[in-house]
Amino acid sequence: MEFFLNIDAHLAELVSTYEVWTYAILFLIIFLETGIVVMPFLPGDSLLFAVGAIAARGLLRIEFVLPLLIIAAILGDSVNYWIGSKFGPAVLVKDLRWLKKSHLQRAHAFYEKHGGKAIVLARFFPILRTFAPFVAGVASMNYRAFILFNIVGGVVWTSSFLLLGYFFGNIPVVEKHFSLVVVGVIVFSLIPVGIEAIRALRHKPLLK
Repeated sequence: MEFFLNIDAHLAELVSTYEVWTYAILFLIIFLETGIVVMPFLPGDSLLFAVGAIAARGLLRIEFVLPLLIIAAILGDSVNYWIGSKFGPAVLVKDLRWLKKSHLQRAHAFYEKHGGKAIVLARFFPILRTFAPFVAGVASMNYRAFILFNIVGGVVWTSSFLLLGYFFGNIPVVEKHFSLVVVGVIVFSLIPVGIEAIRALRHKPLLK
């Protein structure tokens, strides 16, 4: 929590300590958060916003960090899709405690019908953006469609938060209350997740 609340200060310290290697560290964080299904807890939205603010101060080059993190986000989802598709056959053979065949079939139908929108919108949902490409792979979503929407989602998500931080992160009132702004970004990004969780609870009996 302390890291999140003072993420701008930690990033400034990171740049000071590792200099050009900071770009590689940021690439790795975004790649792992989107590419490894067991790492949804890594910072995403708040990190991108803070990176944009740090870039506006001249500590990072926005022309380098923007395309670099877009690539990290796209590659992460692609790897996550591959992992899902690789382990998909094992899931199809038998029911697992955490994923039944019937649920997988519904997921497949959902991605065939709403796959593009699901992949793009999932980028803006913490946790969901880590699981969405994995489930798409397990559900055998058409790869051409997946990679297209993966690229669109990666560009829009990364650019949105980076540029928001770049243009607004150093406005005096925002800089003075940066911790509160970061909390606001986190809370705002969690709202859709909360809504979906409530909907899922309401319809839980229908999934049995």
